[in-house]
Amino acid sequence: MNVSFRQLRLFLALAEQGSVTGAARAMHVTQPTASMQLREISETIGLPLYEVIGRKVQLTEAGKELAATARAMSELWESFEQGVDATKGLSRGKLRMAVVSTAKYFMPRLLGGFCERYPQIDASIEILNRDGVVQRLRDNVDDLYIMSMPPNDMLLGDQVLMSNPIVMIARASDPLDSPRQLALHELASQRFVLREKGSGTRMVADRHFRQQRFRPDVRLELGSNEALKEAVAGGLGIGVISVHALHGLQRGHGVRVIDVAGFPLASAWHIVHPAGKKLSPAASAFRDHLMKEVHRGKWSRYAP
Repeated sequence: MNVSFRQLRLFLALAEQGSVTGAARAMHVTQPTASMQLREISETIGLPLYEVIGRKVQLTEAGKELAATARAMSELWESFEQGVDATKGLSRGKLRMAVVSTAKYFMPRLLGGFCERYPQIDASIEILNRDGVVQRLRDNVDDLYIMSMPPNDMLLGDQVLMSNPIVMIARASDPLDSPRQLALHELASQRFVLREKGSGTRMVADRHFRQQRFRPDVRLELGSNEALKEAVAGGLGIGVISVHALHGLQRGHGVRVIDVAGFPLASAWHIVHPAGKKLSPAASAFRDHLMKEVHRGKWSRYAP
């Protein structure tokens, strides 16, 4: 079979972007060119590699195997390139990360400091819910992943980055204000606004509620911290949220942290990657940068 490396990278872009248009954009070619190249790949392989259903590309089994092969070859080549760069000094390279949505409150600034130091490193960051990050981790798409509650059914390289306390919030004007700590059972009559099932914050909260044999009356499940804060500020219920989403403040944006027994719940941010994965020089340098910045105490203001 005569398939070029550039064609393999185009097919990998198709698998990752989910559309011919997206693949063309990622490879900086026109859509007709991308379509022609993809058709040539299918003809060379001699098997259907994908089909378009409802404007979304679905890979066949052969297509999935080809995408995995293309990804492995691309990673080997990038590893070679960055190894060469490393011998010259870390001056350029690529860094790909996927982080859960709550990490957006601190990760871009940490990445910004790294990019100031290494301006020639091409960095990209995907911000997704936990399920999306876990899927990318399983597919080994990125160099590093930032999340709480890493999956326990995978062998991982795992470093704890920093604490991620989970707090309970209410509307700033809510009459729940009390000079004493509230017991969880005292909130049985309250409505709750929680993150969607599968999010790290929700998993920590649900585990605590099960341990306390408490069943919250859930009014809303929301897919973002901003929507959750707005719902709580609007009086729709009590919320459970990462303290990072409050920018380190106990009160603001129409909500406030309330003192409830057992809260804040202990959680932590982790830097993970598949076990055995050889990190590129850029990924290793960024992981070291994260650990140094956090241990310097720069982010201690987020602690409760």
